[in-house]
Amino acid sequence: MSGIARWCFRHRFLVIGGWLLLLAVLLGGMRAAGGAAFTEEYGLPGTESSKAAELMSAQFERTSGDTSTLVLHATGGEVTDPAVRADVHKTLARVAGVPQVGAVTGPFGPDGAAQVSDDRRTAYATVTFTEQRQSLDTENIQRVVDLGAELRSDALRVEFGGAVIGELESPSTSSSELIGLLAAAIVMLYAFGSLVAMAVPIIAAVLALGGAILSIDLLTQVMSVPSTAPIIAAFIGLGVGIDYALFIVARYRSGLRAGLDPQEATVAAMNTSGRAVLFAGGTVAVAMLGLLMLGFSILSGIGLSAAIMVAFAVAVAVTLLPALFAVLGTRVLSRRQRARLTREGPAETGVSSKWARWAGFVQKRPVPLTIMATVLMVALVIPFFSMRLGSSDAGNNPADTTTRRAYDLLADGFGPGHNGPLLLVAEVPSPRAGTAFTQLGQEIETVPGVASVQIPPATPDATARTMRVVPTASPQSEQTSDLIDTLRDRVIPDHEEDGLTVHVGGQTAVHKDFASELSGKMPLFVSVVVLLGCLLLMLAFRSVLIPLTAAVMNLLSAGAGFGIVVAVFQWGWGSSALGAGPAGPVESFLPPMMLAVLFGLSMDYEVFLVSRIHEEWLHTGDNDLAVRRGQAATGQIITAVALIMICVFTAFVFVGMRIIAEFGLGLAVAILLDALVVRTILVPAAMQLFGKRNWYLPRAIDRILPHVSVEGPVDTPTRGERDPHAPPADDRTPVLTDKRGA
Repeated sequence: MSGIARWCFRHRFLVIGGWLLLLAVLLGGMRAAGGAAFTEEYGLPGTESSKAAELMSAQFERTSGDTSTLVLHATGGEVTDPAVRADVHKTLARVAGVPQVGAVTGPFGPDGAAQVSDDRRTAYATVTFTEQRQSLDTENIQRVVDLGAELRSDALRVEFGGAVIGELESPSTSSSELIGLLAAAIVMLYAFGSLVAMAVPIIAAVLALGGAILSIDLLTQVMSVPSTAPIIAAFIGLGVGIDYALFIVARYRSGLRAGLDPQEATVAAMNTSGRAVLFAGGTVAVAMLGLLMLGFSILSGIGLSAAIMVAFAVAVAVTLLPALFAVLGTRVLSRRQRARLTREGPAETGVSSKWARWAGFVQKRPVPLTIMATVLMVALVIPFFSMRLGSSDAGNNPADTTTRRAYDLLADGFGPGHNGPLLLVAEVPSPRAGTAFTQLGQEIETVPGVASVQIPPATPDATARTMRVVPTASPQSEQTSDLIDTLRDRVIPDHEEDGLTVHVGGQTAVHKDFASELSGKMPLFVSVVVLLGCLLLMLAFRSVLIPLTAAVMNLLSAGAGFGIVVAVFQWGWGSSALGAGPAGPVESFLPPMMLAVLFGLSMDYEVFLVSRIHEEWLHTGDNDLAVRRGQAATGQIITAVALIMICVFTAFVFVGMRIIAEFGLGLAVAILLDALVVRTILVPAAMQLFGKRNWYLPRAIDRILPHVSVEGPVDTPTRGERDPHAPPADDRTPVLTDKRGA
């Protein structure tokens, strides 16, 4: 790292110009490609819903795509008034002519009686597209909305529902990003006491964010990336970007105060904190890339996007920061610190006496503190065991969106099940199979949880038929999920005769299949992530107990975060107050994403804390002293970094998307507990209890494992630089320290 640091320091303007040029090239490439092309492709080959979609595409090419609903509600009179009917007929005829629209079924045609509510105040038309929403041109979707909106008047409300319309409602995250940056700036200004030092991590994070977002936009041209990917990547990028830059800036400031010139302080910072940033960033990136092993295109897109963001954050930290240090020199210190350095010369950078006292407090009472902290964590984990995965419906969208208003109108006029009907698609190779299909529809009407069944008429030579089954409950409800199981496992098999094969599809069934498939692969994913973390820590600290302890602690933090998500969003304890709608299932792809991010970030804190303890252990051979000194030296910066992360993640809770709110709250809570309970109580207490066994590694394993230095060689102190192994000076002014606590 010293070679990279020196080169970037000496070629400061070339490095800064290179980063700006890279941004310009990425921006030009994105514009040349025509902008981002996000797609929501679940990719569930072999599942019932996929088979239904494939059969629809093969047999009903014009009507095999996604559908949307145009909901009409009369505020005065009835929706069936002749004037309204005439206007609706004309508008729907124009909608039918929009490119990629395969069919339009109005409420006033021969087959539309069921699309008018009993009180005749609400009706809806169904617009079926020729493609799934990820393949539709948004201009065509907007054209349908614009035509339908022409029907609006003082006497008639018009709203639009369906996942297709949701493509037009992606909320802006700019305000959340600004709030997160502002909160981080306040924390760093308080910690550093210098506007310049505060600005450096902000500049690094913003540059990394810009480069990564443009790269993700380009990535959408070659693979499926969901629209949520850049949002998730953005708040991961803001968090780790500021985090990594903060570690290096703190170490650079320590070097300056110890009497090093700017170049040598930069080299020292990069050779210590820079190495730790590479290790931590690589761990987060590998954890996010682990999402690719699950085999779902939507998760692969998110994982690769997040890995790109982390890669940019690390690259900016290890190249741009040395260049900025060369430009700024000692101005990263406050005026008071520069004046003191000039007046008094080099000084030791101590640690907070409060953290030293806390470390001693934990060391004297490891057993009771461990018991209390464990009870707290386990209590928060309990809700996790009742987690139900699924996909929230439009009833959780913000109240001011047209999809939410359409959902409410349909639920009030027809019942909540009309917002997510099931689509049964059947292969009908013979007339007898067609008769069996009709009889199946008659039986399904009697199944509890079914509101209505509609079977479109078929031509005499048809070899495929469809059936629309409307549940009594909402798409996200557990009753609808149970209904799908009942149809697939009990009702349909009794009628599959004479070659009749029936598949249950539709968007609701797709989400259920996705949750089921993902749940089946989660144990393998969790095992790989945990084993990877253990291996990396074993390489770093030559220990068996430390990796195992870290794995248990990380699982506790993740479990507590999931527990809070379940309580708030699934049980409904505050989800409405957050603007995330009523109680509903936890989004299916939240667990793997959240787990990957948490294990990566927790690894960062673990390396930061244990590396300082390990350094003291190597110097003194006294485990108790090493644990006490290590915690005292690192407690302040762990808290500061965690606070920044929490601010960034919390800012995204209010972005207006339920999945982002779940992700933001879960991560914020887990980071809070990880920093304030796990790293300040459980880990030090456990290491105190384990004693010298913390550092035991069987010789056979030690011979096999390569030696990896997280922090680089310890240099001989020069020009007043304090011995990195020297005890912290508790009577000094508290300052942020680097990863080594120096």
